[in-house]
Amino acid sequence: MNICVRYFASIKDDMGTGIANIQVDDDITVGNLFEKLTANMSYDGTVLMAVNHVYVDSSYKLRDGDEVAYFPPVTGG
Repeated sequence: MNICVRYFASIKDDMGTGIANIQVDDDITVGNLFEKLTANMSYDGTVLMAVNHVYVDSSYKLRDGDEVAYFPPVTGG
């Protein structure tokens, strides 16, 4: 499957890019994908996940053509 992955804020800094188009295996969840993508990193912060502009939990199964976004929680006032 082809997936577009977008990274934001500190995750973008850690990944060294803001966007990547990647090939993934069928039956992968958005959480498993993040684990694979960050396997060689020491990112241990909280991660919010969205697919096609909708927040999802880590068990969401991806489909061909999905746009995935990973970002840390946002705070402000």
